[in-house]
Amino acid sequence: MRARSALAYSVLRLLAFFVPLGIMMLFPVMREQYLLSAIFAALIGLSLSLLFLRRPLEGVTAGLAERRAARRPVVTDEATEDAAVDGTTQRTADRTEPPR
Repeated sequence: MRARSALAYSVLRLLAFFVPLGIMMLFPVMREQYLLSAIFAALIGLSLSLLFLRRPLEGVTAGLAERRAARRPVVTDEATEDAAVDGTTQRTADRTEPPR
């Protein structure tokens, strides 16, 4: 994940909230009901981000998925089968040793 894309997405999401909040605070009625203004601004910001910020969101999530996939070790079927066979062979070898 590039930090630049995550930062850009975060800034755009904050702008999607604070611009409608600032516009609503220009009205005298909404200044008195600041909690209602914040709720409306959050709903408007969510709607705007769903409509217009899909591409930056996909970039951020793709970067996170790549980063997570790089951390996770790749386990193939062959490696799993080899480990199972080695474990079975080890147990079988332990049982076949003559008693002392």
